[in-house]
Amino acid sequence: MDPIILHDWSAFAIRWLHVVTAIAWIGSSFYFIALDLGLQKAPGLPEGAHGEEWQVHGGGFYHITKYLVAPARMPEHLTWFKWESYATWLTGVAMLAVLYWAQSELFLIDPAKWALAPWQAILISAGSLVVGWVIYDFLCKSPLGGNPTTLMVLLFVLLVVMAWGYDQVFTGRAALLHLGAFTATIMTANVAMIIIPNQRIVVRDLKAGRKPDPKYGKIAKLRSTHNNYLTLPVVFLMLSNHYPLAFASRYNWLIAALVFLMGVTIRHFFNTKHARKAWPWWTWGVAVALFLACVGLSSLGTQRLPEEERLTTAQARLTADPHFEQVRDIVLGRCSMCHAAEPSWDGIATAPRRIVLETDAQIARAAREIFVQSGLTDAMPPANVSFMEPEERAAIRAWFASGARG
Repeated sequence: MDPIILHDWSAFAIRWLHVVTAIAWIGSSFYFIALDLGLQKAPGLPEGAHGEEWQVHGGGFYHITKYLVAPARMPEHLTWFKWESYATWLTGVAMLAVLYWAQSELFLIDPAKWALAPWQAILISAGSLVVGWVIYDFLCKSPLGGNPTTLMVLLFVLLVVMAWGYDQVFTGRAALLHLGAFTATIMTANVAMIIIPNQRIVVRDLKAGRKPDPKYGKIAKLRSTHNNYLTLPVVFLMLSNHYPLAFASRYNWLIAALVFLMGVTIRHFFNTKHARKAWPWWTWGVAVALFLACVGLSSLGTQRLPEEERLTTAQARLTADPHFEQVRDIVLGRCSMCHAAEPSWDGIATAPRRIVLETDAQIARAAREIFVQSGLTDAMPPANVSFMEPEERAAIRAWFASGARG
């Protein structure tokens, strides 16, 4: 099996797992937030119970009671909600490694911003996720932890700074994706490092016959609330790599900042609704206004594209290959009307996936994508709108196989 075919199928399988586990995590998170907000006081509740909720689903009724700290007696069967979060983060990191670290010269490094070696870019990528959690955790454990509103404002500032910082180092596509990974790492670390350990302390106290300290539940609730408000922006950022108007805009970092505000307003609407309060319809007006602002920012220009690109040894081999001249003519004739700094195809505002194919260096840099998308498969051009012939696809395959062998 060709390693490239195995790589792409591995990426597909990991993405599938990531989506499935993310659905499970987000679903359970949203459910428990809605459940918590909908709890009602009622006569006859057990001692220590905070509230109850009646729900109907699947042909039956559910009667749910929440204890603010813990019940007087430990139940025999206790379900822990943690693996959804862990699996989502692990598959996300696997995707980051397969798609961005393994293809750093194509998707991660932007020579026009910073001519990094692959190992340097990967080190910054991984290190930033760890540093982000350390800073966030420090803020939460500082005296600011007692002021949730101030803490959320500082968290927003941190995210905006990281959005700008990532955009100074990586490609636009990688910048927004890393901001999503940065935020998701904070969310999963909240579960693994704070929420679950605090719950275990309460369980140990119950088993030992001690009265649990309510502070552990309060701390866990704060981190859970942060996760609730960060979820929608993370989903947007993970999808953004499919939409160049988001990631390839000159102001992509500012678009990301507005998306965080949009996510907060949308979650505020649903949280208020679940709490059975007056529905704050104004939040949708704010969300629409923020979305229109994102649309406006995306039209103010694309990021500066590299004027000169230094070729790696492998890329130089591809441009020196005897088949290259023929492939270059094919690419310029069949692909470059869309994959250009200023696309000429109607309806295309920026080069798809920000891959520009106008120079020898750019074609060599995207050789693997050209091979997979137009040589191994007929994914590109879409619907074969530029009428690429089978012989031309065969020429691309021959060029890549020859150039890769050297």
